[in-house]
Amino acid sequence: MKKTLALVLALVMIVALAACGVSTESAAPAASSGDSQAAAPAADTSAKNGITLFNGKIEIAGALDHAAKVYEEQTGKHVEVNSVGGGVDLQSELKQRYQAGNMPDIFTCEGTPDFSNWVGKVVDMSDQAWVSDTEAEFVDDTGAVIGFPYTTEAIGLAYNKSILDKAGIDPASITGPASMKAAFEKLDSMKDELGITAVVGYCANAKELYWSTGNHMFSNYLDAGLARDDDTYFDLMMNEGKLDLDRFTPFAEMVGLFNQYSDPALLVSGNYDLQVSGFASGKYAFVTQGSWIGASLTDQYKDLYAAAGNFECGMIPYAFIEGIDTILTNPPSHWAVYNEGNVAEAEAFLQWLAGPDGQQILVQEAGLNSPYKSCTVVANDPFAPTVADFTARGKTSGWHFLEQPANMAEDFTGAIFQDYAMGTIDTQGFIDDMVATIPQAVK
Repeated sequence: MKKTLALVLALVMIVALAACGVSTESAAPAASSGDSQAAAPAADTSAKNGITLFNGKIEIAGALDHAAKVYEEQTGKHVEVNSVGGGVDLQSELKQRYQAGNMPDIFTCEGTPDFSNWVGKVVDMSDQAWVSDTEAEFVDDTGAVIGFPYTTEAIGLAYNKSILDKAGIDPASITGPASMKAAFEKLDSMKDELGITAVVGYCANAKELYWSTGNHMFSNYLDAGLARDDDTYFDLMMNEGKLDLDRFTPFAEMVGLFNQYSDPALLVSGNYDLQVSGFASGKYAFVTQGSWIGASLTDQYKDLYAAAGNFECGMIPYAFIEGIDTILTNPPSHWAVYNEGNVAEAEAFLQWLAGPDGQQILVQEAGLNSPYKSCTVVANDPFAPTVADFTARGKTSGWHFLEQPANMAEDFTGAIFQDYAMGTIDTQGFIDDMVATIPQAVK
């Protein structure tokens, strides 16, 4: 299945490049770590004594810059960090750099669709020491380790423990649809007493947050409550274009609950900043974002968070079926090494990042959750304890959405979540539209 997906994605990319007037002769190939036949532009390292890292996670830019500085002090090897974000299409940017002969030595890939753009252009790192210290590496369908994990993130229903405590609600008691509904109803009836604007900060703006609904929320239908390697519902969707209605119907009902109890000012017309800042300021008991917002609470929105009492945070599973007891954890992306760049120095830097000095910076300064078993540093992040707890108890599921078509959320499913939030379709309409759209989205 993965090989078929990679080939389809490769053909789609070539057609898209041709449609835009880009020569497919110089465009990057498409997926694993196999040998390359065509000569391609090499990474431009002439202007520096070292390597370039292309980072797509802008919120850790400062910590990465510091890591590069410390590494150079220790080894004399320079690392140029190029950090981008804020809606930048990372793969389009990389393709442009490739064609210009300025390909970075280390670059970001988000799952199978992104790696599928770089057939024969990434290094098999199976022989690296860090591989035996983690279970979060990216492995292609040939068994080659082609992605270095720099963090693990979690998707769950995040909560403000202070608000739940005041309402007398134990988050551990929310184990299914009935208990979730009862908790939402109780919180809603106490909004004035609790000083909250809404029970949950949920936003289905298809332009701003299609990735949150169409990827992260939808991924719970695919994975919540399952073993990490269980791809039953993902394979059903990708191979047959079908949804399991016994599972998808209660999922749709849970999304309907979020529509009902979200902040009306946020639900359709809001954005990520309003959603996260609202949670940071204590406006919502729950928020439909993942552990990555912890860094924003302690940095970008630290004043709002402090004014709200620096409340304790936690997560519960999206328990749309009674007994679902896992949150979803995975690296949000991986770093690949360009096989025509400065491979030896790139691998040396990644090994250093996986070691004590690198982990000290990435975990404590960037607030990342380490994917390495030998790491003893704990992130100073509001969500780190709960992610660590679920992980230690073996209560985590995987992220299969990273392997779905890259445009699926943006061009297909995100809009259906928005229609549902707007009330232009009801629960059955949401189910029907998804059933009709999925075959188009995955073909």
